[in-house]
Amino acid sequence: MKRLLLTLTLSAFVATSCQGPKEPYNDYSRDLQDAFQAITDILVHDIFSPPVAARVYAYSGAAAYEVVAQSNADYRSLAGQFHEFPTVDPAPTDENYVPELASLHALGVVGKALIFSEDRMQAHMDGLFEKMSEHHSDEAIAVSRAYGQRVADAVLNWAQGDNYNQSRTFTKYEINDDPMRWKPTPPDYMDGIEPHWRNIRTLVMDSAQMFKPVPPPTPSLDTASKFYKDLMQVYHTVNNLTPEQEAIAQFWDCNPYVSVHRGHVMLATKKITPGGHWMGITGIACRKAGADYGTTINAHLRAATGLFDGFISCWDEKYRSELVRPETVINENFDENWTPLLQTPPFPEYTSGHSVISGAAGVMLTGVFGENFTFQDSTERVYGLPDRSYESFTAASDEAAISRLYGGIHYMPAIEIGVSQGRTLGAYLDANLTTYTGNE
Repeated sequence: MKRLLLTLTLSAFVATSCQGPKEPYNDYSRDLQDAFQAITDILVHDIFSPPVAARVYAYSGAAAYEVVAQSNADYRSLAGQFHEFPTVDPAPTDENYVPELASLHALGVVGKALIFSEDRMQAHMDGLFEKMSEHHSDEAIAVSRAYGQRVADAVLNWAQGDNYNQSRTFTKYEINDDPMRWKPTPPDYMDGIEPHWRNIRTLVMDSAQMFKPVPPPTPSLDTASKFYKDLMQVYHTVNNLTPEQEAIAQFWDCNPYVSVHRGHVMLATKKITPGGHWMGITGIACRKAGADYGTTINAHLRAATGLFDGFISCWDEKYRSELVRPETVINENFDENWTPLLQTPPFPEYTSGHSVISGAAGVMLTGVFGENFTFQDSTERVYGLPDRSYESFTAASDEAAISRLYGGIHYMPAIEIGVSQGRTLGAYLDANLTTYTGNE
């Protein structure tokens, strides 16, 4: 009996010894991109509005980034940079600690807390850490996840103070009798989305009004007025679209509220938000550049910051000017059967959200990857649309902006002034948010 036990013990020892050390792992950057993609997929499934989706990206990214900042002297903490951002505990000195694991866990915890379909995010993270168990010891995973959890908890506590929860109880948008003020549009005539988003705490901007644009042209049906000419530009452009213009409009549609009516049945067509499109571009850029983990989270955080503050800046103006959409004016005054190529989103016209956030995100990504970073955008491939290629982030943001004219949902001033608003904001964010300090 003793001989049998000894044999079994030796066999177990030999089996364990033959396993050897766990294989080294260095694909964390792709894991981070996949985690952001998982968040995007869930946001599409849950039908989050563009501003709220940007909040999820920014806070998830902030948690993942702050772990890196506490673990790598080349990165600077967000404390003192994002408004009211907390000072978190320093990273562990335990030799088993793996910063990337902690960062990924922090992102997953915050992402899960801010979406509806928590089980989907949990399933993604379970799969990730099951894979990680093949490359890291139980001790490394435990100590890393424990620190990631502490940072995530601090970020979620900070998120509670941004006025989002309070804004869920604010009054709905009230429709004005003025025919040139925004009103719900076909086919669903939805209420105005997030009319109080200007009250959300900004990340870097001093206030929602910091980059307030000039007012839109005075609404008028006088044929000599600028507004009338802008209106007719929309009307004639949509009526005479080239195949390329239509392709551009469809590629940048990014409307999570699209619905299809068949008799008495309404079907929702779930799509990515414009912010989700730019987060997808960020992942594409990171893969093309062969970015390491620090660069990858830095790029995602900076892009998300542009989206977050960009939506606040844009929505502040939307619900100040409350400008009517082209579809409403054309249907009520010129052509009751006219429809835009794209379904009109449920909020006021001026300024263009695509133009503002694309301008801001484009500037932030240019700051990371450079002025002439060419890339092929495959973000919309999942929706059956062919890839499009760009010579720079600026070129992509220009196309995103003009797509709103081709789609028939914005006048040119909202596009042109929106681009300027977004790029001015982006330049401010790029100059005033210090993340990577390795070049100093």
